[in-house]
Amino acid sequence: MEPTAEGVLTQMRKGVLEFCVLAYLRSGPAYGLEIATELGRHETLFTSEGTLYPLLARLRKQGWVETSWQESRSGPPRRYYSLTDEGRAAVRTFAAIWTPFSDGVDAVLGKAS
Repeated sequence: MEPTAEGVLTQMRKGVLEFCVLAYLRSGPAYGLEIATELGRHETLFTSEGTLYPLLARLRKQGWVETSWQESRSGPPRRYYSLTDEGRAAVRTFAAIWTPFSDGVDAVLGKAS
């Protein structure tokens, strides 16, 4: 069976989405809907809030993010996510590996076309 574009994209997202969340949090704490809105601007990266909250829970269990509750002017308190030192190290490692990795993929794809 031939893979669909959506199936391939889903697999690619699984590998990088958590690091995109960590990269977004480098600029400071953010709550879930804020993260979803920003990542949603890039449809290839993110399409559903339903995937974000389980991912944030996994990142918290890994010790890469921590949470705090903050009052909101427009409703109930919000859970804010922020990077831990381990989370900052994880995103630095990802960033260092990403360019050579994507360059390698680009080189192979260029040869195949």
